[in-house]
Amino acid sequence: MSEEKITEDTVDELAKEVTEDFLKRQNERRFLERGWQLDMNFVSGNQYCDVNSSGEIYEEDKKYFWQSRRVFNHVAPAVDMRCSKLGRIRPALTVRAASEEEKDKHSASLASAILSSVFDEEDLDGVITDATVWSETCGTAFYKVTWDGLAGGTVGKDADGRKLRQGGVKVSAVSPFEIYPYTLSEEKLANQPSIIHAKAMPVQDIYALYGVKLAGRDIDEFSLVPYSAAAHSRRAETEIKAVRRGYELVIERYCRATDEFPEGRLTVVAGGKLLYDGALPYINGDDGERGYPFIKQTSLQLAGSFFGVSVVDRLIPLQRAYNAVKNRKHEFLNRISMGTVAVEDGSVDVDEFIEDGLIPGKVVVYRQGSKPPEMLQFGSVPSSFSDEEENLLSEFAKVSGTGEIAENADSYAGVTSATGLQLIIDQDEARLENSYQQIKRAIKLIGRHILRLYRQFATDVRLLKYAGENNVLSVYYFKGSDISSDDVVLETDSEANMSPSQRRATVYEMLDRGLFADENGNLSPAAKNKILELLGYKGFAGARDLGELNRARAGEENLKMKSGESEVKTYDDHAVHITEHTAFLLTENLTAEAEARICAHIDMHKQSLAQSSAQN
Repeated sequence: MSEEKITEDTVDELAKEVTEDFLKRQNERRFLERGWQLDMNFVSGNQYCDVNSSGEIYEEDKKYFWQSRRVFNHVAPAVDMRCSKLGRIRPALTVRAASEEEKDKHSASLASAILSSVFDEEDLDGVITDATVWSETCGTAFYKVTWDGLAGGTVGKDADGRKLRQGGVKVSAVSPFEIYPYTLSEEKLANQPSIIHAKAMPVQDIYALYGVKLAGRDIDEFSLVPYSAAAHSRRAETEIKAVRRGYELVIERYCRATDEFPEGRLTVVAGGKLLYDGALPYINGDDGERGYPFIKQTSLQLAGSFFGVSVVDRLIPLQRAYNAVKNRKHEFLNRISMGTVAVEDGSVDVDEFIEDGLIPGKVVVYRQGSKPPEMLQFGSVPSSFSDEEENLLSEFAKVSGTGEIAENADSYAGVTSATGLQLIIDQDEARLENSYQQIKRAIKLIGRHILRLYRQFATDVRLLKYAGENNVLSVYYFKGSDISSDDVVLETDSEANMSPSQRRATVYEMLDRGLFADENGNLSPAAKNKILELLGYKGFAGARDLGELNRARAGEENLKMKSGESEVKTYDDHAVHITEHTAFLLTENLTAEAEARICAHIDMHKQSLAQSSAQN
């Protein structure tokens, strides 16, 4: 990566231009940010606030001092339920081979092993969960896939005695507050002319990364503006605040490739100073192009908008109505239970009545000849309160897409067949299908970015230990150039959105129909292990599949015999080896010497197989 040579005056102009560009984008989407903060307030239970015409969050005042303003939060459980259901989507990734050649199959197996290793080391399940919480609350979340030179195993030390590491991929969840697109109307991230990632960083971290010392200041993490106590005192207490002290705002502007900058451009500015300016660092696009290191995930897509919408936006009007109904209902109950007393003017000590009310057993002394105090009758609570309350709860389930059968048992009382109940469950899950697809798409793109970064930066030989089929430890020595395919696909058995009980029922049905059995009606060790894994008892899957082990060994021999000899072992399963070597001959483009070598090797297996048959 070559940095552009620029003069000192150009440095200041470029830093100023990037900062002004950021401030412009920040002002353009100010109302969007306040909407996200409003969503976060409603999820956390601060529900008596709104956004005014000037784009600031304000707290709503009581109309009367005695009004009840309790919060009956149904937004948070709806978000929790959606996140729980979406949490079932954790599909395993595999890589499709570029061709039927053995080297491409081996490369695809290596790429799949790399993905599995990175997913475990980087806790991708936790990262996806964090991003899903952001997308369900605010409508949009982002993943940032980068290369961390300080990750990976130690390969030596530099002249100063510091450890040198191999490096590795880093995947992090990024909130929508930190991403600023060039235009708010372009839906696809890759089509944006530029993307700004603005974040608050400690000044010591900035110095460690860029070697520039900054004074630091207090920054509001969400609005990314300098924090002022005086300004904060004028704002609503319900506005979300997270103040970072001793931080500075780092602005990273990523620009896609143009005629002027064919490799794109990355410019980093903090505190009005230019920290870096050069080409886009990662070759992570299609056809070996440099692209943005971001992946977008939305909860619900909105046509003509870069940012998606959250289900919280749709639930806010229902939550306001529900709070109003419940509070008015409780006020009515208070009037009935505590009573409202009517007294004739001057007949009693009003101050005493105001302080104590009508205490049971109280002796009421009133002026002779006047009318005694009496309780006003309000009757019972109108049924319209309960009716509206039930209607709102039903709408909550419909709008959020989390309606459970248990919550609507009366509606399904006439459904008695298992097939009918399953259809109802499928219809209920279909409401979340768009959100499911967004997560699956994001996971596939993460896998592609990971492989492309390894292809770019893993230039030296690396060691990868991977628990493959049947928990057999496999060891790979590889370089980035060995990754020939990044065609990431989702494994079929992991893509299905099933609860544990549904998965078990499906496995048992497949087992009853004999789908796991071999041609003799028996279960192979590999099939038993897979069944135990699907049932959630992977720890008991200890059977060794000798057939699979022999196929793996035959594959290693195939690669070895392209350039040298390979010995036939007495413990080989000769029939399996003959099949694998023959398939290798039929699919691989080999030299005449390698082909003759493999044919001779197959003849040795055939002789050993004939000798074993004769002895038996």
